[in-house]
Amino acid sequence: MINLAQGIVDLRASGIETILVSSGSVGLGMGKLGISERPKDLSLLRACASVGQCLLMNAWSKAFESVGLVASQVLLTREDFKSRDRSQKVQETLSALLEQNVVPVVNENDSVSDEEIKFGDNDVLSALLASLGKAELLVILSTARGLMTHPDVGDLVPFVAEITPSIEQMAQGTNSPTAVGGMTTKIEAANIATKSGCAAFIGSGEKPQELGKIVNGQAEGTFFAPCGLELNERKKWLAFFPSPKGSLHIDEGACEAILLNGGSLLARGLSEVSGDFGKAEVVEIVNPSGKTIARGITRFSKEELLLIQGKTNSEVLDAFPGRNRPEVVHRDHLAPLQTNLD
Repeated sequence: MINLAQGIVDLRASGIETILVSSGSVGLGMGKLGISERPKDLSLLRACASVGQCLLMNAWSKAFESVGLVASQVLLTREDFKSRDRSQKVQETLSALLEQNVVPVVNENDSVSDEEIKFGDNDVLSALLASLGKAELLVILSTARGLMTHPDVGDLVPFVAEITPSIEQMAQGTNSPTAVGGMTTKIEAANIATKSGCAAFIGSGEKPQELGKIVNGQAEGTFFAPCGLELNERKKWLAFFPSPKGSLHIDEGACEAILLNGGSLLARGLSEVSGDFGKAEVVEIVNPSGKTIARGITRFSKEELLLIQGKTNSEVLDAFPGRNRPEVVHRDHLAPLQTNLD
């Protein structure tokens, strides 16, 4: 907790305001009361939450005091987001706390609400809070490295351009005796956040002092691109966060189309394809001199691009009759990293 507090200090030093959403009240209460399994009786569950909230806030207060920060407790329920007046008051309170250099520590008020205990979780709460506060990035830290292609034995999925049913199927619930939700609710939270224009990151909390690496796109985990943004805002995220899975080398004509004319990358401009990537993954776009001039989300896998490299739009559509657009990287999903050909 102290390491995480120090990470927030570092973020503040770079001008990034931070709100912390913390789970743990029920688990801490269970430990204090000597209860080994999450109670099914809602009255006992509320009692655990009530005891645990004191312990949780005391621990956070000490952690933040050790790095020179003041923490405050904010307890919320879903009802606080359903009413316009109540949600506005929540936003005003959080803004006032941040203006006073206080770190708001938010938790569900599950000592008084059956519904929040039975169905709620802090993953979704954090996403609703991010949406309410118009946050740019939601960071969810857990015991998981991020979204995996298969639990335990799968590969980490580093970048998700869009949360599809296949992405949702990768998520699994938790088996922890003290927790609820697991990756399923984290994907739900990422879905809420990205649809409100907020990017999301899910990764391990084992090294929380490295929050700066998350913000700079250098941490291991899964990054979810925001949707519903204007083109310039979307390009900012594409350029800043994802790690490219491969490289598309292009000719001078394609460079000019992308950098000077705001065009898409077409197959006829491809001169070389390298790396190992599938459809809808991030690639870097390299000019004839070997310099990376842009990043983007490819609509074709590496194997497919090798088949259509250098071909015209009509030849691309003939090769893949199921596709209705020929662009390799559409301009809406392409982020130039410079504004000239130099």
